[in-house]
Amino acid sequence: MSRVGKQPVTVPQGVTAAIANGVVSISGPKGKLEFTPGRGVSVKSEGGQILVALNDKDTQATANFGSCRAIINNMVLGVSTGFKRALELNGVGYTAKVQGTVLVLTVGYSHDVKLDIPPSVKCVVNKNQIELDSCDKALVGLFASRIRKTRPPEPYLGKGIKYVEETIRRKAGKTAKK
Repeated sequence: MSRVGKQPVTVPQGVTAAIANGVVSISGPKGKLEFTPGRGVSVKSEGGQILVALNDKDTQATANFGSCRAIINNMVLGVSTGFKRALELNGVGYTAKVQGTVLVLTVGYSHDVKLDIPPSVKCVVNKNQIELDSCDKALVGLFASRIRKTRPPEPYLGKGIKYVEETIRRKAGKTAKK
């Protein structure tokens, strides 16, 4: 049985949690999120805490048990403090700009790469950095990976889009024959 799933999720001040018809709704200053738990798991709210209980003993239910608790905890953290992700552009002429709800990347292709920004994600571009902010952790991570995937960093010159905290292992180039 999951050790993570047994722990209660504490709901901080300013965040409200409601459970109705098997759907967990959490709202706070940063936004509102909803989640439907998987099979074999039930969720209840008691005295400022959210408790996840295991109903069945099959493999899928035990897998859903810990995941459900972790997702609900991330929802509570997201609506209270939010999640941030930052990416860095490295390369000559590599630029990014936000045009309405579209992120336009100029990253060495013959055309500009246009990515639609999800509605709940706030995107800000500062020189060679793209900063993403949202209450939904999964959505921020997914959109950041889509941005990085357009031009992943290469190991020889380090050109490309990388996460700010990521380190690129550099390779030596060709050596001259003797």
